Amino acid sequence: MNLIKSTGTFSFFTIISRILGYLRDVLIAIFLGAGPFADAFFVAFRIPNTFRRLFSEGTFNAAFVPSYASELSNGKDQADKFATNVFSLLTFCLFFLVLVVEIFMPYFVFLIAPGFSGSQDKMDLAINLTRITFPFLFFISLASFFSAIMNSHNRFAVAAAAPIILNFFLISVLFYGGFLGDKLVFYLSYAVTFAGIAQLIYLYLYVKKFYIPKINFKFSIDEKIKVFFSKLLPSIFSSGVTQINILVGTIIASFQASAVSYLYYADRIYQINLAIAGIAIGTVILPQLSKYVSTKEDEKISLIQNKALEFSLFLSIPATIGLLISSEEIISALFGYGSFNDESVKNSSQALFFFAIGLPAFSLIKVFSSFYFARHNTKLPFYISLISVILNILISIIFFKKIGFIIIPIATSISSWFNSIVLFIFLKKDNFLSLNKFFFLNSFKIAFASGAMGILIYYLIIFFETNLSYEQSFKSIFLIGILLVGLISYLLIALFIKAFKISDINLKY
Repeated sequence: MNLIKSTGTFSFFTIISRILGYLRDVLIAIFLGAGPFADAFFVAFRIPNTFRRLFSEGTFNAAFVPSYASELSNGKDQADKFATNVFSLLTFCLFFLVLVVEIFMPYFVFLIAPGFSGSQDKMDLAINLTRITFPFLFFISLASFFSAIMNSHNRFAVAAAAPIILNFFLISVLFYGGFLGDKLVFYLSYAVTFAGIAQLIYLYLYVKKFYIPKINFKFSIDEKIKVFFSKLLPSIFSSGVTQINILVGTIIASFQASAVSYLYYADRIYQINLAIAGIAIGTVILPQLSKYVSTKEDEKISLIQNKALEFSLFLSIPATIGLLISSEEIISALFGYGSFNDESVKNSSQALFFFAIGLPAFSLIKVFSSFYFARHNTKLPFYISLISVILNILISIIFFKKIGFIIIPIATSISSWFNSIVLFIFLKKDNFLSLNKFFFLNSFKIAFASGAMGILIYYLIIFFETNLSYEQSFKSIFLIGILLVGLISYLLIALFIKAFKISDINLKY
């Protein structure tokens, strides 16, 4: 496996998906802004989309890939039998989950958006929209099962490209936003569910080369299946702790008008880097790391772990600095049009600033967790994540009345740093991680190159302040230019001081 090339392939399709996601969100900002219709849709979209992230962005892989890889080593027949049992049980569980939630949807929406109860119209709209979007969970979770099969065979591109379909469906509807009026949110909600069906069909066309999915009504819940599902729930919680914290934030933010929308737009920005610096790296290293753990090749395990952490910092630290310096300019340039007014820009940019503080931690959690998942240990990351979520909830509830929605990204970042630091301490304690001298040296070089880039971006923003103001029509062009100059300067400095070497691109792990 080539870490950088494999991560690059995964990241390429992820970036395409996120660019389309940005276009989608710009159109949503133009037609819905940050008002009651936007809040209701974002709640309806947040629920299945959170489950999508929980299942598809490395979490289902965390439990499935090591188990499936072990079965593959015993022969394809054994692996197919294991996969069929998992697929059958997963299908039945998901079907009944969706059915129960659809029946009790008013209570479910009240649980995740209790603040909407102050406006019956807003609550009714959220209930109706969530009823439409929730079946997406069924289809996207099964699609994630297919993605895990593909990733187990080191086929990362197909799974990474699948989310593009969702954005394609939503953008297609949004192009008619001016004609649909208030009905737009309903058409968007239907598009979410139809996109889930399309993704499942798309992945089936590729996965059948490795595994023919079938439902066995007489599936057996043997010891292997019990072990797998005992690992699955902790892995979903621990690997998806950032998404769970955001969902908790959505619940609390529902008590403040437009706060759900502010958090959504901020979330969309930093998730781009998280998808590359954390999710992509964690997903790519897991199959190979699981293999080396099973064969006890300690040198290769150490090499992969050090390079994965180094690469994660190489991507997340400059992104953090860039977001801290230019959060308001980024939100304004990307979403500051139409119904998304100057107040919405300021509030969303504040949320982005505090989310950015936790960005390296969000990425490190993904990578650190994969070190445990490769060893079939999902329980310890689960317990640490549980404490992290409780910490997040306590901070948010205690300070929400005093400072409002902005406590939510602050609490998310604090709890995420707590999570990543405690994971690191336990990895060292269990002798599962040994950092070499090159890691520390390269980390210092990465920090230096990131700092130099930050200074350059800061002064470029001051120089082009007028061109970046909210009223300017072409502010996004100036912002893209500034960030490109910053990125190029970072890469050139990193190459010059050897924080990154061209030879690393061809290095096999």
